Amino acid sequence: MILLTLLIFSLIVSTAYTKNLRRSVKNAPRTSPSSAQQLSPSTAQFPKVSVIVPAYNEAENIRDCAIAILQSTRLSVDNLEVLIIDDRSTDDTLAIAQNLQQQLNDPRLKILAGQARPANQYWAGKNWACAEAVQVTTGEFLLFIDADVRLKPGAIETAIETVQTEKIDLLTCMPALVCECFAEWLVQPLMFNHLAVCFDFTAVNDPTTDSAFAAGPFMLFRRSAYEKIGGHESVASEIVEDVELARRIKRAGLKLGLYAGSNLAFVRMYRSWSALWEGWTKNLYLGAHRSWGMMVYMAAIMLFLYPIPWIGLFIILKQIISLFPLFTLNPSTMWPLNPSTMWPLNPSTMWPLSVVEGSSFLLAIIVIWQQYNLRSLGAQISDCSTKYWWLGGLGGTLVAAIAIASAIKTETGWGWTWRGRALQIKS
Repeated sequence: MILLTLLIFSLIVSTAYTKNLRRSVKNAPRTSPSSAQQLSPSTAQFPKVSVIVPAYNEAENIRDCAIAILQSTRLSVDNLEVLIIDDRSTDDTLAIAQNLQQQLNDPRLKILAGQARPANQYWAGKNWACAEAVQVTTGEFLLFIDADVRLKPGAIETAIETVQTEKIDLLTCMPALVCECFAEWLVQPLMFNHLAVCFDFTAVNDPTTDSAFAAGPFMLFRRSAYEKIGGHESVASEIVEDVELARRIKRAGLKLGLYAGSNLAFVRMYRSWSALWEGWTKNLYLGAHRSWGMMVYMAAIMLFLYPIPWIGLFIILKQIISLFPLFTLNPSTMWPLNPSTMWPLNPSTMWPLSVVEGSSFLLAIIVIWQQYNLRSLGAQISDCSTKYWWLGGLGGTLVAAIAIASAIKTETGWGWTWRGRALQIKS
């Protein structure tokens, strides 16, 4: 009876979660790639765009990121500058970027070696690097992207046209999601789905609501709006600076636009389990306003959505196997085959499950099938396939663990780092 009760809760949670995700996917605004082809980038009317890439220990990414930006557009140096700022990396990020600049000899590409952070002020994450870079840019629009992002052809022109047409002050998007290692496939699609559920596109884009969200990998500001809210300097101590900047945009009465951006860019956020664990435990709890209740709630949702249905299915299947002599034969009686010893059940006992067990079995199957539907729905935004969907039980368990660990690490400081740099909460 306990198992049946848990599975009933799983069905309720899964049905509500699927409904919310479907609504979010349906309401997600998308840019039109075809409209970008109608633009004339060489004309004087096109505004100048400054693309800023803060990079700390991004030796694996920085070359491909810079090349993708430059190859994504035909904009000339009069309309585009690409600034890569090295945030005092301890690897070869700066050397790789400088070598690329010499190799390409593209006047649009600029490399900046970041300065030491002020000793009398705490600057978290990439905020100092972004603030430094803005000071030397001249663009009317500021596009901040992470080094693990790859822009798609026409992305800059499409984004600018969207901002101008819709009169948006901050355009941010959820890029297409790339997964390669096993840990990414288990966790990332579930995380992206959860973000889409928690930050419904309609609510975020509604200026009358307090709901605000921005995706750090792609943030396009009007320079006037960026300066009005104080830029990255105003969020210097914020670990989750992207969401805080979005909140400030809405508080200032400016227009925030959250879009599905699979046609603009794709991102591979983490390349290993250790990087994934460090990254999500860094951000998740702070993104939920340091709410223990929200983290426990998220963990419970993940457990009811994913592992509990699988556990229920395995328990029932084990009971079925134990009730059928076919699967428990003594090897000495298995040959020659004797139907009377293999299947001694009479017609009245052919169905070995009680009503409760049969109902539990059916509920488990239904909720597991909804796991596939969730991955399919999420793919409409993330452009990430349903590969390994049947391992959702393991993935949901990992996401639940990340939620609780994020709260513990943030509040205690135990192992709370990002790429070797210790983090701290602003006082």
